[in-house]
Amino acid sequence: MLTSLPNLLTLSRILVIPPIVALFFMDGETPRWIALGLYTAACVTDFFDGYIARSMGQISKFGRFMDPVADKLLVAAVIFMLVATDRIDGLVVLPALIILIREILVSGLREHLAALSVGVPVSRLAKWKTTIQMFALGFLIVHDASPAWIPSVWIGEIGVWIAAILTLITGYDYLQAGLKHLTGDTEPTPPAKPAAEKTPKSNKPSGTAENLS
Repeated sequence: MLTSLPNLLTLSRILVIPPIVALFFMDGETPRWIALGLYTAACVTDFFDGYIARSMGQISKFGRFMDPVADKLLVAAVIFMLVATDRIDGLVVLPALIILIREILVSGLREHLAALSVGVPVSRLAKWKTTIQMFALGFLIVHDASPAWIPSVWIGEIGVWIAAILTLITGYDYLQAGLKHLTGDTEPTPPAKPAAEKTPKSNKPSGTAENLS
């Protein structure tokens, strides 16, 4: 059901993207903290939508489709704006690019395997990657607006590199898991069964059990 709580939480991660993007164009420290608050709330819903759906028995096809889509849209939008505003620059652009490429690759792989009714389970390492990535992007949203005793830029950049390394590992794992379905030969179509032979007409009267069965 589209209006169920888990689906609404999932959709909220998409609806929060425009305000977050708009806040990147505003000067001052306050917009950065507001953007961080919206981003943090969106990350929290990523946990609760799945948890509530499972606990309340409200798992739906819509939720299964939109949950990873919402995650990837949010991550892509934030990374794009961080690069556009030079909060991600220099060599740190490389791990950010790796993360985006992996997200596109996994999305395509999931879509292909879904057509074959093959699921791609999320590994524990992938969950760690997502967690580190969320924290890293959060620190970079604030960037140098954080207090002096919190090295947000340093934490964010290190986090992005770690997330990128885990991204390569988990991306390879996903690709390897689906490789047999991507490169496997098409199974031959089984030969058609021969038509059943006609049973010779019985000479028994029409009221016998054989004719009534």
